[in-house]
Formats: sequence, C-alpha cells, structure tokens
Amino acid sequence: MVVVLVPSLLAREAGGQGRFELEAATVREALLQLPVRDLLFDDRSQLRPLVNVYVNRTQVDGVENAVERDDEIRLVAAVAGG
Repeated sequence: MVVVLVPSLLAREAGGQGRFELEAATVREALLQLPVRDLLFDDRSQLRPLVNVYVNRTQVDGVENAVERDDEIRLVAAVAGG
C-alpha cells in the first residue's frame, strides 16, 4: 500500500482524514483516488501549480512518477499571495 498524506486544509475537505492507504502504480493514480482530487487537478487533468508533491521526502516534478509498496506521498500546498 502507498500512503498519501494531505495537509490539514485538504484533510478538512476530505472529511477530516489526512492519511490514505491506497493501491497505486504512479503518483497520479494515487492522487486520483483521493476525495479531494478535484482540488488537486484542474479541468485539463494537470496538477494545480500550488500543489507540491513529495515521495519519500523528495520533491518530484510530476505525477507520472512510479511508486512502490510502502512509499509515502506527501502533498504540500504552497503559500502564495502578497
């Protein structure tokens, strides 16, 4: 199982759940199983620019990266504004 951890803001939108254990072969496949997937991806199925993805504490550039059993995917929402 791949573990996906979401920040508290997204966890609230997911009914208070911040940890998900999923079967997935890629980061995208895991994220598309989340109840907050519509907040993560735009209408072109592209990851929104202010969502940063880490696999096993290493930032990844895209969501097509393969994941293995026991990998941890952590989502970090970037802070923007002025």
